[in-house]
Amino acid sequence: MDYLTVKEAGEKWGISSRMVTIYCNEDRIPGAIKKGNLWLIPENAEKPKDLRKK
Repeated sequence: MDYLTVKEAGEKWGISSRMVTIYCNEDRIPGAIKKGNLWLIPENAEKPKDLRKK
């Protein structure tokens, strides 16, 4: 399985890398794993819905 970094996922989804990190910390991205201080996101993962918007 191929993985993306937080920065690459943010560019793919059109959001900041900080929001991707928050989603990872909240376990909202299925299959995301943490290696040391680096999050790895599966290449085929979908962007989580933004719960701040109604």
